[in-house]
Amino acid sequence: MVRQLYLAATGQNRGKTTVSLGLVDGFRRRGLHTGFIKPVGQRTVLDGGQPADEDAVLMKSIFDLPEPYSVMSPVHIPRGFTKAYIAGQVVEDLGARIAAAHRQFADHELLLIEGTGHAGVGAVVGLSNAVVAAMLGAPAVIVSEGGVGRPIDEIVLNASHFQAHGVRVAGAIVNKVRVDEQPGIEETLRRGLARHGIPLLGVLPYRPILSNPTLGMIEEGVHGRVVSQGHDPESVIGSIAIGAMEPHHMLERVGPTTLVIVPGDREDVILTLTSAHATTSGIERLVEGLVEATPGAIEARPDQRALGMVLTGGYEPRPEVMDAIRRSGMFAVFVEDDTYTVASEIHDLLVKTHAADAGKIELIKALVWEGLKLTPILDAASDAVFA
Repeated sequence: MVRQLYLAATGQNRGKTTVSLGLVDGFRRRGLHTGFIKPVGQRTVLDGGQPADEDAVLMKSIFDLPEPYSVMSPVHIPRGFTKAYIAGQVVEDLGARIAAAHRQFADHELLLIEGTGHAGVGAVVGLSNAVVAAMLGAPAVIVSEGGVGRPIDEIVLNASHFQAHGVRVAGAIVNKVRVDEQPGIEETLRRGLARHGIPLLGVLPYRPILSNPTLGMIEEGVHGRVVSQGHDPESVIGSIAIGAMEPHHMLERVGPTTLVIVPGDREDVILTLTSAHATTSGIERLVEGLVEATPGAIEARPDQRALGMVLTGGYEPRPEVMDAIRRSGMFAVFVEDDTYTVASEIHDLLVKTHAADAGKIELIKALVWEGLKLTPILDAASDAVFA
């Protein structure tokens, strides 16, 4: 008999994919023949010419899962799909497609079903997480993120939607918990959720590398032209700053792990940031001359170095400024998109895990294996009934 769980979340970027990856790894370590399916996906990518949700591609890549994408990702919603569905142009029975894919896991011991977003996501095409979990007969485990009041509020709200569709809520997992800063937080969450009849299945500690992108991810994600490779591409970005203010105000917001998004025509900000790297790169005279000749630019101290810059808007600084950036050794990439678009793209990179992020993947596996007790989670699973 196949046991199954439906992993949901209280919203975007709560760490659902992180938990999925860790649980599949943990179940397999237990020797369980484990399958993975994402019935409805919102981020469609191509792998070998085959369309699938990006999380299905990630799981297949990491664990070498044998099922085809038509089984692992039966319904994925590309751009324009929702409008076509509302207009009546999608006539296929999408639920039947999900049920058919679900049946392909009948020979497994455990099936992890990953939802998309909060309990109501997908309702626009008749396939909300609550509807799909009910259709597949799978109990829900809800993932939220750190805090006290917010995660409990969100979990209770999502649980009510699942319960309204007849789905048993097996428990909750709270991710990104600052355990060291909040002594006793796990017991507080456990007691708070228990008042609503929801078991706490575990907490996962906050780790910056799991929440913030690396320079390498920025380079790949913004699809720009690298001006200077700079630091180790595995350097983790601690904060983002927008270079739309006077340089002396900008420096107040810059630290050693800050990535600054700045329009390419703001040479005052660009040279100020570059000057902080001049001493270590031996180009003090070059940068000093450029700073003096650029209105508004000021010299920054070495301790005010930023991790890197993204130059936006398609505005390329003067050749001598570009040369100073390259010779400074700081990370810099040039993009055509405007600052707002780039900031949005970088925000989307937060918490996303890619198959190439070997160190991040190993950390996720270790965190879940050490931080979550798998036995209560397995006990929360229910036997699957295949339609």
